[in-house]
Amino acid sequence: MGEHVHAPSAGIIRNPVLPGSHPDPSVLRVGPDFYLATSTFEWYPGVRLHRSTDLVHWRTVPGALDSTRLLDLTGCPDSGGVWAPNLTHADGLFHLVYSNVSTYTGGFTDSPNHLVTAASIDGPWSDPVLLHARGFDASLFHDGPDSWLLNLVHDWRPGHGGSAGLELQRYDRAARRPTGAPVRIALPPQAGWIEGPNLYRRGPWYYLLTADGGTGYDHQVTVARSRCLAGPYERDPHGPLVTARDHPDLPLQKAGHGSLVETADGRWYLAYLVARPQGRRGPCVLGRETALAAVGWTADGWPRVATGLPALEVPAPGPAAGDGNTSSPTGGPDTTETDGFDRPALGPQWSTLRRPATADWLTLAERPSHLRLRGGRSPQSLVGPSLVARRVTRPRASFETVMEYRPLAFQHLAGITAYYNTRNWHYLYLTADEGGQAVLRTAHCDRGRLHVAEAGAGPEGLHDAARLRLGLDIDGAELRFRYDSGAGWRPFGGPLDATVLSDEHAEHIEDGQIRSLGFTGAFVGLWAWDLTGGGLHADFDEVTYRADG
Repeated sequence: MGEHVHAPSAGIIRNPVLPGSHPDPSVLRVGPDFYLATSTFEWYPGVRLHRSTDLVHWRTVPGALDSTRLLDLTGCPDSGGVWAPNLTHADGLFHLVYSNVSTYTGGFTDSPNHLVTAASIDGPWSDPVLLHARGFDASLFHDGPDSWLLNLVHDWRPGHGGSAGLELQRYDRAARRPTGAPVRIALPPQAGWIEGPNLYRRGPWYYLLTADGGTGYDHQVTVARSRCLAGPYERDPHGPLVTARDHPDLPLQKAGHGSLVETADGRWYLAYLVARPQGRRGPCVLGRETALAAVGWTADGWPRVATGLPALEVPAPGPAAGDGNTSSPTGGPDTTETDGFDRPALGPQWSTLRRPATADWLTLAERPSHLRLRGGRSPQSLVGPSLVARRVTRPRASFETVMEYRPLAFQHLAGITAYYNTRNWHYLYLTADEGGQAVLRTAHCDRGRLHVAEAGAGPEGLHDAARLRLGLDIDGAELRFRYDSGAGWRPFGGPLDATVLSDEHAEHIEDGQIRSLGFTGAFVGLWAWDLTGGGLHADFDEVTYRADG
C-alpha cells in the first residue's frame, strides 16, 4: 500500500501537494496518470516518486534508486547526492536522469549525470548510463524521434561566476548515449546564473523553463522562447512565470525550479518548489516542498500563471476521483500514521541515510513486527550510519516509538532523532553509564558543535524496563522530547531550538565560498550507534507520526 501525501477536497489542489522535503519537482503525464520526481540528496531511495490521476491526490511509489547498483551514496556530503532528477517518457520507457554530486565546495562541483530507464514507474530500472559530468540539473527533451540532453555548464575558474551557461547535446535513445559535440544555448541578454533547465515544444516555439535567483527568497521560474532549438531565446517581457521574491508576507515562499505538464484535455500546470518559513522570511524547517499552479496561454503564445504568485489553493483540472488508495494522508491537517513494521519491507514514507535498506544493518524479518537496527557509525561519519527517518511535513508534528535495547557501554546508543544533517540534529537516546546501567540522555549538534546532557539527565531503573517509549514534539520553532518507562509520558529536558533543523541554519558560506549547503529539510527517525563497531542491535515496535497545522 502506497503512502498518500495529500487528501484535499475534490476539485481543489491544496499546496504544497508534496509537503516536507520534496524539492526540484519534475512532472510528467503518461496516459491518464501523472508522475512527480523530486530530489533526495543523501537519502535512499534516491529520487522520490509520486503518482496521481487528478493532480489532487498523490501516492508515493517505491523510490527509483534503491540499491548501490543504481546509486552509491557512500561518502556523500551533506546536501550532495541526488540533485534535480528529470523524469520523461519515450519509446514506452520512463527515462530518469539524475546526478550524484560528490563535491560542491571550494568552487568545484563534481556532478556525474546518469540515466536509467524502466517500462513501469515501479521498475525494475536498468543499469545506469553515465552521460557526462560537465554540469548539473540535466534533463532530457524528446522531440519526436529526436532527444536532447541539456544542463547547466559549471565553471570552476575563479572570477567566472560558476556558470558558463546552458548546453544541448543530442541523445541517441537506441544506443543509450549522448552523441556529437555539445552546443551552447544562446540565452537572453543578462541571463546571469540560471539553472534547472527544461525544454518544451508548443506549435512553432521551443520554450525554455529555468530557475533563476538562487534557491532562496529571490527564487523564481522564468520562461524564454525561440523558433530554433539552440536559440537565440527571448525572455517573456511580462516577467517571471511565478515568484514570491517581492512578496515576503505570502505563506509560500522561495517559489522556483519548475516543470510543465499538459493534461489529457489540454490544460497546463506548473510543478515548482516552495517553502514555508517560520515568520517573515525566517528559517524553513520543513525544507523545500512541491506546489502546483494552473497555467494559461496568452494570444501571442506565452505561458502565464494568473497572478504570478504561489497560491495555497489552485483549481484542479477536473473532479478529483482519487486513485482508490485509502491509506492515511501525511500531508493534510490532523494526520496520524502508524507503522507496526508488519510488512516485509519499509513503507515508502521511510528513507535511510547514505546506504540502502539492506539486511546487514536493517531487518524486518529477524523479529516479526519489529524493525531491528544494528548500530552504525558516528553522526559525523559519511559512511555506515544506521538511521531510518521520515520527512517532517507540517509545522506541528509529533513522533513516537516503542524501543527495546540493552546497551552494554557508553559507545552503545539508540533512540529517536530530529535530524537535518551531520552537523545539525537533536537526539534522545538510551545508553549505558560507567557502571553498565541503562540511562536516558540527550545529545545535540548545532553547526558541528556537540553538546551532551549527562549530569542528572536520566530516570532511574531503566535497566529493568523491558520496553521504553520515546517521543518528540515539534511546534513551529520549538522541539521537546518525552519518554515513558511505564508510568506515563514525562517531559525530558527543556525546549530545544527546532530551527537548527532548517535550510538556512545548515547553509554556511564564508568569504563568498560555499562550505555547506542546506537543501534537505527536517527529518524525524530512529537512530542506533555502536561506536565499538560491533553492531549491537535495537528493536523498534510501532512508530506513530502525527502532523497538523
